[in-house]
Amino acid sequence: MTTISPPRLEKQSFTDPQKAWEHLAELYHRNTGFIRGHLEALARGIVPPGRVRACYPQVEVRSTSYSRSESTLPYGFLHTPGLYRTTVTAPDLFRTYFQEQFAVILRNHGGTIDIAESDTPIPLHFAVSANERIDGEALNSLNVPLRDVFDAPDLANTDDEIANGTFVPPRGGPYPLAAFTGPRVDYSLFRLSHYTGTDARHFQNFVIFTNYAFYVDEFCRVAKEYMQAGHPHYESFIEPGNVITDNALKGGNVAGTAPVRAPQMPAYHLTGKNGRGITMVNIGVGPSNAKTITDHIAVLRPHAWIMLGHCAGLRNSQELGDYVLAHAYVREDHVLDADLPLSVPIPALAEVQVALEQAVHEITETEGIETKKIMRTGTVATFDNRNWELRDQAEITQRLSQSRAVALDMESATIAANGFRFRVPYGTLLCVSDKPLHGELKLPGMASDFYRTQVNRHLQIGLRAMEILRDQPAERLHSRKLRSFAETAFQ
Repeated sequence: MTTISPPRLEKQSFTDPQKAWEHLAELYHRNTGFIRGHLEALARGIVPPGRVRACYPQVEVRSTSYSRSESTLPYGFLHTPGLYRTTVTAPDLFRTYFQEQFAVILRNHGGTIDIAESDTPIPLHFAVSANERIDGEALNSLNVPLRDVFDAPDLANTDDEIANGTFVPPRGGPYPLAAFTGPRVDYSLFRLSHYTGTDARHFQNFVIFTNYAFYVDEFCRVAKEYMQAGHPHYESFIEPGNVITDNALKGGNVAGTAPVRAPQMPAYHLTGKNGRGITMVNIGVGPSNAKTITDHIAVLRPHAWIMLGHCAGLRNSQELGDYVLAHAYVREDHVLDADLPLSVPIPALAEVQVALEQAVHEITETEGIETKKIMRTGTVATFDNRNWELRDQAEITQRLSQSRAVALDMESATIAANGFRFRVPYGTLLCVSDKPLHGELKLPGMASDFYRTQVNRHLQIGLRAMEILRDQPAERLHSRKLRSFAETAFQ
């Protein structure tokens, strides 16, 4: 079957990050527009005389020396002489990111940023915007299978071998330039809209995950107060359905329509300039949701994410409402066993730990021994069985005791492990909501008092911690603990 493609453009080299991005964007929009144009023609009954194909842009850089860079950044380093390459997508969404990565590589290694067309086809599904409406009835009436005319997603291009450290490049390259290929990024961008009810472009660089709607309710209340008061840092507040409330300084307008049905893992965005705001996602209960959403948010390359939720306290000395700052994890969630072996330790990151502890000091107005009375630092165990209490208690209690765990939940280790896997700084601050090993459960009235008095303060701690991290330089926040000895150059 004849293949119909736009004229192939020659590779171009750039020493200006802005010019490199501009050409990248031009190439991407030309190729996706070519696919959409043929789809629109097909909806009008014009069947293409062959298979429609356009490919992702690709970025290449070359290192010719083993010389080391003086940069203190943990990324932007080409580890071995040779060619480095990646396919890329969504240049408008990643404009700042691409320009920053190009600039760091040029500063560290010189040379050029080379932009060309790859041999990886752009699937029809990813060439069409998630918000774009296609005349499905007209297409169905033609009785022409879309896969006969357009490329479909190929799972061989969307795996996580690079991020998992299992990809083996050919000797001499090309080596991977980024942890995620263009098709892998596209896959997650479309899933994010489905799961969270908001466009990927609204996600901020600092993400809070929670397992209770109470935190979301409080986050919404605080965010809307910020908008009404004209907060100097945050520009807008965005809810599922892309409902946007502008800062009063920008007029305080509200636009958009809330969805008829709540998305599976709704996301809320307190936006700041260049994405330096805070996103909160209610992931619900369980490690499966925690892995799913972090798999997708990771392609946005956030600067940090933390878990802020409830847990079971495992020590009799703990009180309901006490905080737990995780410094280690027992991984019995099992959803990442195939991607990250249990033999791999998940280290605590000093930068995040210090930010969370400082936020506790500031919000609770305690210091020293007084802080220790309400917050314990220790190991958090994450189980995949919510009803673990119904199993043989002797065996479970022994394992928890040997691990020195001080708290148990169903999400924290998953979020931390995926942060480690995807090189996203991570942390966990939980609040003790019950003590099942000690027979101390919440009664209905106690639960209401507990949630009312504790949720606000816990959320304020999380917001403050993210602001502390936001104000740190990138070379301090992005820990070298998360980078391997043969790492991709892109953050």
